[in-house]
Amino acid sequence: MRHANDAQPSPYATGLSGRCPRCGGAKLFDGFLELAPHCEACGLDYSFADSGDGPAVIVTLLAGFIVVGAALMVEVKYEPPFWLHLAIFLPLTLLVCLGMLRPLKGVLVSLQYRNKAGLGQLEK
Repeated sequence: MRHANDAQPSPYATGLSGRCPRCGGAKLFDGFLELAPHCEACGLDYSFADSGDGPAVIVTLLAGFIVVGAALMVEVKYEPPFWLHLAIFLPLTLLVCLGMLRPLKGVLVSLQYRNKAGLGQLEK
């Protein structure tokens, strides 16, 4: 049995590539993290999208795990001076964080569209 959502592109593929969650054609971002106002291909209005602090929190946790784990392994194995730790792991932290932030925000926006997530409302 086929569902209506099966015709849509994968939210993971569109999010990671920074493409429209409905058609997968046009770009999702208008800048590094700024969302475009709408899709240039299908006209989807991106005003529904509010990923909040989700991407930043997830990136912080993952980057911390990766960078701190690598720093600990280097410290135990080679015992380099502190300045070398800074020279290696400060740029690595920036690269890991900035490299993961945009794709993760795209995935969260695409999942928000796919699951029709919105603000909570009180029932009257």
